[in-house]
Amino acid sequence: MDEKEKLTALKAMIGGSDTDEVLSAYLKLAGRKIIARAYPYDPSVTEVPAQYDYLQCEIAAYMLNKRGAEGQTSHSENGISRTYENADVPASMLRVVTPHVGVIK
Repeated sequence: MDEKEKLTALKAMIGGSDTDEVLSAYLKLAGRKIIARAYPYDPSVTEVPAQYDYLQCEIAAYMLNKRGAEGQTSHSENGISRTYENADVPASMLRVVTPHVGVIK
């Protein structure tokens, strides 16, 4: 899945009127979260592995939907209640990312 396809998928997931630049920024942030989890000790990795392309879109959509309510742990208004797992991407979303390890020589 190339960047254009990811952008199209993200637009379909969230709707809205965000610019491509904003959506691309969130895709990059989501990609960094995945890379940090998959390669915690390898700063040379810059590309999201292909098996996590859809996860990258899901995480970007999650972060976009939380805008303005970052770090919210509880909120109730007119019968609607919101509570977030944490201020960052929930561990439950990153649980499917398998960390890679290596041998130090």
